[in-house]
Amino acid sequence: MPKLPSAETMYRALAARDAAFDGIFYVAVKTTGIFCRSVCHARTPRRENVEFYANPRDALYAGYRPCLRCRPLDQGRLPAPLVDKLLAAVEANPTGRLRESDLADMGIEPSTARRAFQRYCGMTFHAYHRARRMGLALTGVREGKSMIDLQLDHGFDSPSGFREAFARVFGTPPSGARAIDCLYAKWLETPLGPMLALANDDGLHLLEFVDRRALEREIRDLRRRVRHHVVPGEHRYLEQIGAELGEYFAGRSLTFATPLRLEGSPFQLSVWNALLAIPSGSTRSYADVAATIRHPSAVRAVGRANGDNKLAVIVPCHRVVGADGTLTGYGGGLWRKAWLLEHERTHSRSGGQPLLPGIEKHNAAAAIGV
Repeated sequence: MPKLPSAETMYRALAARDAAFDGIFYVAVKTTGIFCRSVCHARTPRRENVEFYANPRDALYAGYRPCLRCRPLDQGRLPAPLVDKLLAAVEANPTGRLRESDLADMGIEPSTARRAFQRYCGMTFHAYHRARRMGLALTGVREGKSMIDLQLDHGFDSPSGFREAFARVFGTPPSGARAIDCLYAKWLETPLGPMLALANDDGLHLLEFVDRRALEREIRDLRRRVRHHVVPGEHRYLEQIGAELGEYFAGRSLTFATPLRLEGSPFQLSVWNALLAIPSGSTRSYADVAATIRHPSAVRAVGRANGDNKLAVIVPCHRVVGADGTLTGYGGGLWRKAWLLEHERTHSRSGGQPLLPGIEKHNAAAAIGV
C-alpha cells in the first residue's frame, strides 16, 4: 500500500508544482468538488480547503470528480474520444446507471468501452461510474453537512443530485435523519482506505471498505432484513468502533468490544462464529472452518458465507486462506488481506472474539441442524 508524504510536504509540492511528486499523490479541493494531479496549473487552493489521496479511486469514493484541466486519470496517455464520451455521459447523470443497453444506444460497443476505459485509467467504466455514484452518496456520511453546504461544496446546480445519489444507495434522502428506526452511518478513515460503518442501539451492523464492489448490494440486503432507513449521524457504537479501529491499526490492540448485530441464516452465523474464534496472527482453511462447524462437506458453502460477512476486520474473514496456504478471495482486495495478516502476525497478543448474540447458547452443529 502506498504511503503518502506528510500533508505539509504535499502542500509545499502542490504550491511549487513540483514534478517529482506527480503521480505520488492527488489533491482534492473541497470548495469545488474536483481532484487534480499535484502539478495542476489551476490556482493553488488554500490549505484548509484541500485533501490528499494516494490514487484517483480514493478521491472518487470521497465524492470528487476529475479535473478537466490536468486530467488526473490520464496515467501518461491521452484518452481516446470514446473515453471522453463516456466520462461526459457519467457527469451528465452521475447518480444514474449506464447499462450495456444504454451504451449500445449511444453507439458504443460495451466490450470496447471496457477495454478502452481500463487502458485509460486502470479501472473499468462501470467501476468508475459506481465510484462516482457511491462517492456522491457517501459524501453526506463523510461530512455530516447540511444539504445547502453539500450543494455549494460539491458544485451541484441544486441539491437534487446529491439527494438522488444518497437515496439510490441508502433508500432514503439525507433528510430522513429525523426518522425513527434508523441505522446511523459514519465514514471512518483507516490506513487501508476509508470504511463505512452502520450502527444503531442493537449494535454494529456493517463495517466495509467503501470501494468494495458489493457494498451497495450489502446495504440493500441489510435494509431489507432490518427494515430501517440508513442515514448519516452519530451513535455511541460508531464512536466506539472508530476508537477501536484506531487501536487496531496502531497495533496496540487486536480485539474489539463493540456490540455486533449480524443478520443471517443459522449456517452463516455458525461460520461467522467460527471466524471469530480464529486467533489473531493465525489462519484457517475453508475446510478447517467447515470441520469446526461439524459440516465438513460444506466447504463451498463456508466460502459463500465468508464472502457474505458484512463486518470486515472484526469478523476476520481475512484469516481464511486456501488449503495450500495461498491467499484467496477477499472482498476488500487481496492486497488488504495480505496487509491485515502481516499486521496481525506482527502485533498478535490475544485470541478470538466473543460469539455473536443468539448463537452462544448452542453449538454450531445445532445451529445448522446437523
